[in-house]
Amino acid sequence: MGGLFAFSNHRNDVRKIAEPSIKFLGENKLFITEATVSKLLIQNQRPVTEQPKEIIDLNELEIALKSNPMIKEAEVFMSVNGELSAEIEQKRPIARVNANVSYYIDDEGSFMPLSSNYAARVPLVTGNIKKNDLETVFQFAKAVDEDEFLKKHVIEIRQNNDKTIDFKIRKSDFLVHLGTLNKLEKKINNFKAFYQKGLKDKILDNYKQVNLKFDKQVICTKK
Repeated sequence: MGGLFAFSNHRNDVRKIAEPSIKFLGENKLFITEATVSKLLIQNQRPVTEQPKEIIDLNELEIALKSNPMIKEAEVFMSVNGELSAEIEQKRPIARVNANVSYYIDDEGSFMPLSSNYAARVPLVTGNIKKNDLETVFQFAKAVDEDEFLKKHVIEIRQNNDKTIDFKIRKSDFLVHLGTLNKLEKKINNFKAFYQKGLKDKILDNYKQVNLKFDKQVICTKK
């Protein structure tokens, strides 16, 4: 009986891994495909499907998955019968930087490459942008992402040389000069009040610039 048990265990250990089961958590928009995830499941420079169960290192596979700049979190599991499963949480983009090589900024302020599989509808970021210095533009993009009104209307965020922020909104020609991020909530509330009043009075098309630099007033420049 002991020999039979040992033989059974050995056969189970040397059993090769079947095609892994891949599950995406959170939003259904797939920036990275199942095929790409499967290709990342490599150990000893070979796909896991070519290797016996006993040598599979789950921590190593998780590290390989997390090394992909589109993946935020990854967990890899193995059942007793050798079925490998991976749960993937993708990064979530909140803005797209327009550069020689464009890329996204995700909701934690990190770099995220564009995907050939899906394009996110997020504000375009222009101006003086450096990949290793995204904090200012990220903080405003985050404010836009978390505000229902701004998320609906803001289509472009521009960072100037002095790190002040301008933005443009959908269906309007004027440029909004935000200035610094000081008293940001107050400035946003001022803009919302201006926009609702201008929309009601049908005068939004009369302006070429709206200045929110001063938190106690909105200064408009006519065309």
